[in-house]
Amino acid sequence: MIPTDDKVNAAPVTVVRSVQRQCARRVLRWAEHVLAGIGLCFLVYHLCFEVTVMTTDSMAPALRGTSYENGDRILVEKVTSRLRAPRRWEIYFFYNEEGTAVAKRIVGLPGEKISIKDKRVCINGAPIDIPGPLKDRKYYPFGNLSTGREVDCGPGYYVLGDDSRDSYDSRFVGPIKRDQLRGRVWCILYPFSRFSFL
Repeated sequence: MIPTDDKVNAAPVTVVRSVQRQCARRVLRWAEHVLAGIGLCFLVYHLCFEVTVMTTDSMAPALRGTSYENGDRILVEKVTSRLRAPRRWEIYFFYNEEGTAVAKRIVGLPGEKISIKDKRVCINGAPIDIPGPLKDRKYYPFGNLSTGREVDCGPGYYVLGDDSRDSYDSRFVGPIKRDQLRGRVWCILYPFSRFSFL
């Protein structure tokens, strides 16, 4: 039997449609993988990280900024504080009672008594050594540490700003509870000239 024109023309159309379906499936699979990857990145970011802006110079020179426009963009990682207790001299991010984002350095740990003598931090009455990169920091006895007073951290963390002449910290609001701490400041993202891990 001799094939008619209809049967001859139908074969290439079927092949073309089959190729189009295969291409469409590949594109859809690729799009599915891309969307799954974006979703995974969003989930990891939401659970493990936070980006915020320093709007005060109270942590200068480690972190700088006087407004949203010129403040350091910092990356806060939230995993460490879930796995272990915060350590002395680490910088932690939290929100104060007014809802303002704040970053301060952990100085006093739960159960310790803190005081400041001769611009040095004292724990349980004894001056403590400041790590090398922080040697130039001087802490001033304002607020609840004025006139040589000692403050019990209780179950909280005593936090101070690196520029303690101009820092609204635990000297004025008392120790910070662990559940208030959002995460450890991990690095400065922007401006690029200040990019560094802390």
